[in-house]
Amino acid sequence: MSKRDEPLYDPPPGDAPHDPLERFVPEGESAESARAFYEVMRKRRSVRMFSDRPVSRETIEWVIRTAGTAPSGANKQPWRFVAVSDGATKARIRAAAEEEEREFYSSRASERWLEDLRPFGTDADKRFLTIAPWLVVVFALKKTDEGGQTYYLNESVGIATGMLLAAAHWAGLVALTHTPSPMGFLRQTLGRPENERPYLLIPMGYPTEDCMAPRIGRKGLEEISVFVE
Repeated sequence: MSKRDEPLYDPPPGDAPHDPLERFVPEGESAESARAFYEVMRKRRSVRMFSDRPVSRETIEWVIRTAGTAPSGANKQPWRFVAVSDGATKARIRAAAEEEEREFYSSRASERWLEDLRPFGTDADKRFLTIAPWLVVVFALKKTDEGGQTYYLNESVGIATGMLLAAAHWAGLVALTHTPSPMGFLRQTLGRPENERPYLLIPMGYPTEDCMAPRIGRKGLEEISVFVE
């Protein structure tokens, strides 16, 4: 066998079964496909003007399924997505979140932080938590449901959350990554076990007809990337 004919890799090690990788984009179309996805995702915005128009549970299920395809440390999949549409539960979450937010704006946040937030007009009023048809609460599993170890927890859950947001946008929904701090009330309100740590509170739904989003800029490719070729 010539050097060129030798395989680049040995058969996969370990005792886990393996399957052939499924490809869905021909190699010659990679750049075109990447650009098409970018053109969709560049229109994604965080908004606070949610419509109360219903969103089907099926839609949210597919969005969560997409998040569940994310990679994770040792494939422990250390995430839980609690989707809330019940009005009474959303009201309890809003009340607790606004209590924490009042503390944040009055005493917890530094002057610099408040100054950075000022252009966006945010305050302790979180009415979108009861207007949006769904609240998706992301929990990070400190231990698996069986009590086993999880690895690269923040990285794994962060990647899954990014995929959740991308899937919601692809479905025509808007979302907001809301981070009231501390978030322990979410575990208590939703009756979640000790091994689940609140990670993000994400209202999700359709935008209002007159929805507005702050006019912001995004850093260009030359600012966010370095190529070593």
